[in-house]
Amino acid sequence: MSRLHVLAAPDKFRGSATATEVAAAVAAGARRAGWDCRLLPMADGGEGTLEALGGPDRTTVVSGPDGEPVEAAWRLDGTTAVIEMATAAGLQLAGGAGANDALAATTRGVGELVAAALDAGATRVIIGVGGSATTDGGLGAVEVLEERQPLGGPGAHAQVVVAHDVRTLFTQAAAVFGPQKGAGPAEVEQLTQRLESLRADYLARYGVDVGVLPGSGAAGGLAGGLAALGARLAPGFDAVATEVGLAEAVAQADLVITGEGLMDPESFNGKVVGGVAALAEQTDTPVFVVAGQVRPEVRDRVPCVDLVQVFGEERSWAEPLACIEEAVFRHLGSLATNHAATGGT
Repeated sequence: MSRLHVLAAPDKFRGSATATEVAAAVAAGARRAGWDCRLLPMADGGEGTLEALGGPDRTTVVSGPDGEPVEAAWRLDGTTAVIEMATAAGLQLAGGAGANDALAATTRGVGELVAAALDAGATRVIIGVGGSATTDGGLGAVEVLEERQPLGGPGAHAQVVVAHDVRTLFTQAAAVFGPQKGAGPAEVEQLTQRLESLRADYLARYGVDVGVLPGSGAAGGLAGGLAALGARLAPGFDAVATEVGLAEAVAQADLVITGEGLMDPESFNGKVVGGVAALAEQTDTPVFVVAGQVRPEVRDRVPCVDLVQVFGEERSWAEPLACIEEAVFRHLGSLATNHAATGGT
C-alpha cells in the first residue's frame, strides 16, 4: 500500500510558535501516523513572510523607527529580495506600544533596506508590511526611494510588490491601527490629518491617488507611500502562495493541514487558513485545521481541532508544538485506518 501524503501549510501561532515550528510539529505527527509530509510554512504578508519565503541570509544597518540604527535581516535569492518592514520599523523595535512615539515613528529604514536590495542587484522586491510602529504614510521610505522611482511597471529598474494582509485605506490607517501603536485620541486625529495631507501631496507629485487603493493603509500608510512611487499592492497570502507554489503543492497532496493560533471569521478574510482552505476546495483536496482556539461561529466551516478544548488551556499554551503533533497524529491515524479499511491504495 502506498503511503499517503500530507501538506503542512500553517500560519504562525502568534505569541507561541512560528509557522516553521508549527509545520515541523505537523510533520512529526504525520510521520508517526505513517504519512509522508511536505512542509510549506505560510504567511499572509504580515510577520513571518520573510521566514516563509526562505528566511534571511544577510543584514543591513538602517534607521530604526526612532531614527536610531538597527540591524535589519533580509533575503536576496538571485535577483529577488524579500524584506519585512518590521525588521526596520517594527513596533517591537520601538519597545511596544507603551514606548513608541506614534507621531515620530518613521519608515525611513524601510526605504534604506529597499535601496540596499536594489544596490545589491535585486530586480524584484517583495515587502511584507505587518507589525509596524509607524503611521507616517510611508513618507520616510518615500524620501529615500523617490530618486529610484518608478518602483514598478514599464521602465522600472525593479518591480516592487507590497504584500499586505489588510484592506484598510490610506487615510483610515491612524484610526484603525494608531491605538495599537500607542497613539491616543488626539494623536490619532493629528496622524489622520497628516495622512490626508500626504494623500493630496502624493497625488500632486506622483499622480497616484493612494486614498482609493485597498490595503494602502497597511503599516500606517507605508503601502500607500510605496504605491505612490509605482509599487504594486498585493494581498499578502496570494503573493506568498504564488512565490512558494502553494496551489500546485495542494493539488499534489492527499490532505492539507493548515492552522493558526485563533481561528475566527477573520481567518477567512485574506488570511492563511481561509486561503489554504479555498485552494484545497478548488482541487477537492481534504483540509484539516489545527488551531489554538476555534471560535464557535466558524467551527463548522472546515474540519478542525481546538487545542485548548482538547488539551486544556495551560498545556496548549505551555506546549503548543507537542499538542499540535499529538492532534495531527490522532487525526491522521484515524484517517489512515479508514483508508485501509475501505481498500485504499
